[in-house]
Amino acid sequence: MRAQDKLRLIAEKAGKDKGFKFSSLIHLINEESLSWCFGELKKDKAPGIDGVSVEEYGANLEANLKDLIARMKANKYRPKPVKRVFIPKPGKDEKRGLGIPSVEDKLVQIMMKKILEAIYDQDFLDLSYGFRPNKNCHQAVNRLDKVVMTKPINCIAEVDVEKFFDNVCHYWLLRGLEERIVDPHFLLLVRKFLKAGFIDGGEIQKSVKGTPQGGIISPVLSNIYLHYALDLWFERKFKPESKGYVELIRYADDFLACCESKHDADEFLVQLEARFSKFKLNLSKEKTSVIKFGRNAWKAYQKGGERVATFNFLGFTHYCKTSRKGKFIMGHKTSKQKLSFALSEINLWLKKVRNMFLLKDWWRVLKAKIIGHYNYFGISGNMHCLGQFSRSVWWMVFKWINRRSQKKSMNVAKYQKHLDWNPLPQPRIYHDMYTLSPSR
Repeated sequence: MRAQDKLRLIAEKAGKDKGFKFSSLIHLINEESLSWCFGELKKDKAPGIDGVSVEEYGANLEANLKDLIARMKANKYRPKPVKRVFIPKPGKDEKRGLGIPSVEDKLVQIMMKKILEAIYDQDFLDLSYGFRPNKNCHQAVNRLDKVVMTKPINCIAEVDVEKFFDNVCHYWLLRGLEERIVDPHFLLLVRKFLKAGFIDGGEIQKSVKGTPQGGIISPVLSNIYLHYALDLWFERKFKPESKGYVELIRYADDFLACCESKHDADEFLVQLEARFSKFKLNLSKEKTSVIKFGRNAWKAYQKGGERVATFNFLGFTHYCKTSRKGKFIMGHKTSKQKLSFALSEINLWLKKVRNMFLLKDWWRVLKAKIIGHYNYFGISGNMHCLGQFSRSVWWMVFKWINRRSQKKSMNVAKYQKHLDWNPLPQPRIYHDMYTLSPSR
């Protein structure tokens, strides 16, 4: 039986019997399944600390997989520490640490991820949208839009968890895994990855908490952690005890609570802080708050009250506005930080490639980058920000084309003629937020 079919049977069993605990999973990590996983690796990614690239590992794939499985069966397999790199955070001066695992460890993690998803995606609640099959951030934004537009929402509780992935408690994570998995060999493999550590400044740093940096299994492990630490607690305890309507929307560790009453919003943050303290997590005091938001706040502003606050969620700034018919509507636009970061990234990339490659060679890569931006931020009502991005990129490209030499190589007319033959992608809406009537 193929690995895909086995995973499907596991998912069916997990869905039908919520109390079932899986006792035999490690055998699913074999030569056949890892060969399947190898096909999902991206060939252009940087190698881990062993310096072995995807192509080099694949040149002798069968022998490498046999050796890997033999070491796993003999309990001699040890995940390598990840190579740590730092990338800038969008709109911030600080950098975020990421880890690059070895190719061998990536293969094992991909299969572990598939197994964990097959089991736990049957348990995860509908309020969770991040890093799940058939779920995405646009569905989370769309749900937020529909909740505010169709429910009696008056307040939004914004939450920021301090360095969530770095502070996940291994004890509580394993407790969550043991709710569904009792295979000691599989659980031991998870522990090995949690303890693998990372290379920082040439020295190996041990991991006593947190999920594997840059690890392929980190997103699903984080979902499992928050499923027990947050989602179930919200649905089973906080929601039944609330005074009015409340709803939680979560994408990985980025989440907020939509509340009918300010009392519930304030109480949510108080109880959440106590709940997270148990799970060794902390809320950011500066970035966690309650704001008035929704139809009533908009009506009060229309009558001369204070302006309705805005908030950021999943790269968008969400705000209250007036429709063409004078009714309340919720607006979504690219956040200033994300727009600035996207333009900065393209500017740096253009500066790097303008003299290294011919214009025709890097032009198609530029088009792919632009389409990627539109595909994410192209939601209903955001055309203004898409246009701003498009115009900025237009002038940016013109500037760097003329910096390839000391002599100006292209004027505006010539540049426009080039665009007539090789047009850049135009802004367009990819995701419709208006599937329900915006006013009532």
